[in-house]
Amino acid sequence: MSAYRTSAAGLLRLATEGSLMDRVAEQVRMSGHGVGPAERRSWAASLPVLAQDLADAGLAEVEVLVEYQLPLTSRRVDAVLAGVDPRTGADSYLVVELKQWSYATAYEDSDTLVAVEHARGPRLHPGVQVADYCQYLTDFLGALGRQPQPLRGAAYLHNAVDRDVADLLDRPATEQSRLFTKQRRGQWLDHLRRHFAPAPGAPAADRFMTSSVRPSRQLLAYAAQELKERSHFTLLDEQHVAYELVMRAVERARTGNRKRAVVVAGGPGSGKSVIALSMMGELARRGRPVMHATGSRSFTQTLRRYAGRGSTRLQSMFKYFNSFMTAEPNEFEVLICDEAHRIRETSVNRYTTRDRRAAARPQIEELFAAARVPVFLLDEHQVVKPGELGNVEIISAYAEKLGLEVDLVSLHDQFRCGGSEAYERWVLDLLGLDGGEPTVWAGDGRFDLRLADSPEQLEAFLAGRQKVAGTARMSAGYCWPWSDPRPDGTLVPDVTVGDWARPWNVKSERRVGDAPGSALWATDPGGFGQVGCVYTAQGFEYDWSGVIIGPDLVARDGRLVTRRSESKDPNFRSRKAVSDEEADGLIRNTYKVLLTRGMRGTILYSTDPETRDFLARLVRPTRPPETVYEEAAG
Repeated sequence: MSAYRTSAAGLLRLATEGSLMDRVAEQVRMSGHGVGPAERRSWAASLPVLAQDLADAGLAEVEVLVEYQLPLTSRRVDAVLAGVDPRTGADSYLVVELKQWSYATAYEDSDTLVAVEHARGPRLHPGVQVADYCQYLTDFLGALGRQPQPLRGAAYLHNAVDRDVADLLDRPATEQSRLFTKQRRGQWLDHLRRHFAPAPGAPAADRFMTSSVRPSRQLLAYAAQELKERSHFTLLDEQHVAYELVMRAVERARTGNRKRAVVVAGGPGSGKSVIALSMMGELARRGRPVMHATGSRSFTQTLRRYAGRGSTRLQSMFKYFNSFMTAEPNEFEVLICDEAHRIRETSVNRYTTRDRRAAARPQIEELFAAARVPVFLLDEHQVVKPGELGNVEIISAYAEKLGLEVDLVSLHDQFRCGGSEAYERWVLDLLGLDGGEPTVWAGDGRFDLRLADSPEQLEAFLAGRQKVAGTARMSAGYCWPWSDPRPDGTLVPDVTVGDWARPWNVKSERRVGDAPGSALWATDPGGFGQVGCVYTAQGFEYDWSGVIIGPDLVARDGRLVTRRSESKDPNFRSRKAVSDEEADGLIRNTYKVLLTRGMRGTILYSTDPETRDFLARLVRPTRPPETVYEEAAG
């Protein structure tokens, strides 16, 4: 957890001197985030106002945590105030969201989404936004669980007068979602005095910043309860916007017979599948026809096992993209296409009957037609198989062709890789996926990246981590043959590096000895000991990830280059079907997927000596992340 920390008096002094923005920017950069001009302008407009208000309220000793990063995510909160409750003497905390908005109205009569002047697309109501932050922190920080009073939250629209944000003020407020305007500054100061005594807030801030962090809720562990009972996950910012847009589209489709599509784009770990299950759970509890579909056998089978546990009805809600060839138009209210980057040209496969082949349509057309509200969740950097074509441009163009309105939401936060945006950026630059150059990883205190000198060392490290602190898996590029099990039912150790050899994960859905079927490799305890491929790992996460970079990706002359000839993926055999340029992108995307499965850390090994030297120059030994986990402490 990181933040720029100072007293309210110190905040005002730095603002007056003109050095506050530099101090905050330095702290943010140290935590692995870039700082742009717009962000600096935002701080310059809001932080001096907050500093002056605290001074005028007589609270110069209250501690201010500026740009506080929520645990296990990349999301930052504008400010958290820490001090002493004047009534009880206990620690008191207030999460503050600062807005420069001058004019905002309800978005399409919603009390959750707002339209902001000069901003494109809907925004989350600031009261809802700060309440979500409070809920998230209460869920994850051990110190708050011992608080007699709940964490409080407030949004401060310090440039706005009431009449220009009247719609926002109509929403009932709670202790976690108070809303104040410039016109209500007197009420804001009274609110501060009511919750903070004029006493040093440093001890309370110490306890807040050093609090143990509860482990993140694993999606699959709560999946069945999510569908049957209630929501177990707090959606933040754009996640919550995407959820609300779908819910509004459903209501409009029911009352106005209007079809509408929603596209949610985000990188690995941005919470797309959490959004999907949250939407499914709420719609199912309302009795609305909803389906979930993916192009991944492993992901769909796993969701059926975990989310559909004990209910054939729930299991039947999880389908494949090719399941809708004969669906009636608008048969479902909502079709959630998770991992929509795996949409293919058609749904035809070797099992498709002749009459269905003759009537085949583009797969994207089938998905659009099947529901009144088709929802597409995707990551364009996770296209790893020839023929996968789901991206924002194609889906939006098809919706436009049908005359449909499309709501597009981009997810920017990171809930995997320790919430480290810096690590995700490092991976993109390493692989050259966004035009960047490889950079040195010096650590950001949030994610543990290491190099192994041998596959034996990699496996031993992961085995140790799994024994004391969660799940661990090994994966590799598709650079070794993949054999069927031996006649005696044992797996062939195809992945060989020197004297070290391990089998790929099981090919089929049937268990082989202690090894689970392929769909359960990432979640079944028996998955450790086999090497997962991208088709098995994609869509899943585990605490610790070991990645073996095979000879299909090597460093030459200071950059990584792909070698198609080293790939054993049968999809790459034909140059007519897959060009060298396409193969290059698919191999890079494959390693992007493998390198971003870990929640806490990743350990790398390359089979190529020159590549090991290249990585050694880029990955400096770092201390483990600072986050303290309760289960490790216990």
